[in-house]
Order: sequence, then C-alpha cells, then structure tokens
Amino acid sequence: MRQLHYYAGLTIAVFVAFHLLNHLSSLYGPETHIAMMVTLRTVYRHPLVETILLSAVLVQVGSGLRLFWQTRQSTTTFYEKMHRWTGLYLATFFLVHLSAVLGGRLLLHLDTNFYFGVAGLNTFPFSLFFVPYYGLAILSFFGHIASIHQKKGTRTIAGLPPVSQANGILLMGILLTVVIFYGLTNGFQGVAIPVEYNVLIGR
Repeated sequence: MRQLHYYAGLTIAVFVAFHLLNHLSSLYGPETHIAMMVTLRTVYRHPLVETILLSAVLVQVGSGLRLFWQTRQSTTTFYEKMHRWTGLYLATFFLVHLSAVLGGRLLLHLDTNFYFGVAGLNTFPFSLFFVPYYGLAILSFFGHIASIHQKKGTRTIAGLPPVSQANGILLMGILLTVVIFYGLTNGFQGVAIPVEYNVLIGR
C-alpha cells in the first residue's frame, strides 16, 4: 500500500508542478495563464492521461486516509506530524477540487480556466474561504514533500543536512504561495470576473 501511495503521489506531483507553473504565469496576466493552460491541456486532458491522473488521485486519497489512521499513534516529530496532517488536507482538497472542476465542466458547461479558479478568490466574502483553501493546498503540497525529504534524505547538500533542506523546501512553498496569490489577484488589486462565471459567486 505504501508503494502504491508513493507512486500515485509521484504521478500527481508531476501534474501539480506543471499546474503551479501555470499559476505562476498569471504574473503576466490572465491571457498568458489561459494560453499556457490550453497548451498543457493537450497533454493532461488526453483521455488516457486524464484517466491515469484521476486513478492516481483515487489511489492516493484512499491509501492516504488509511495510512493517516494507521500512523495516528506513531508520529512524534514535527515533520512526522506535518507529513500526516498535510496528507489529510491534500486528500480532502483533491476530492473537493476535482468535484468542483468536473462539476463546472460537465454540469455548468464552463471552461474551467483561470476565471473559474479565481472567481471566488477575487470576490468578497467568498475570498474568506478561498484564500485559506488554496493557500493551505499549496503549503500542504510543499509540506508533504519536505516531510518525505526529511525522512528519506541521507545526504548533506551544500553543507545542509536533510532537516535544513526540508526547511528550505517548506520556505520555498511559503514564498511561492505568496507569489502565486499575487498573480491570481492582479497584484492583490482584484480581477474582473467575466459575466458567465457569475454563477460561481451568486450573481
């Protein structure tokens, strides 16, 4: 089960890395973000690739919840606890986020592009939910990776032991979260949402 969880996680991590890179492109505006997404979709929306990704998520969530329960009494260090709780948040986020995206595509017939993702983020009071919702997802992703690295790391790199390397990964996640939010909110000034996405914010 741990091996299944590990390899499903690697599959998802590759997608998430490109997804976060896509979000970073929002620093150059919504049009750049959408253009990159259109290019990436030629890969991850291929029926075979999409099936593999969705299957990996289901395996990751199922095995992760089981591991969360099994390790409830064996986690003692900071990174062990972080590994466990970030995994739980990511499992919850994947289920909620995928349901929302698939619902937007199949039920609301919306293009689940930049504006679909940022409608709530840029609209008060929905932003009170979506800021921590997205922020904790990115932080949990990097926290999970940092925890795994700290556990499996054996080499000193640039004079830094594994725990310091893990701290660096965590810090990078914090900085990246701020930068991504900067891009997704037009420099914290807000993004104008097209009228077709008003259904997402009750307008």
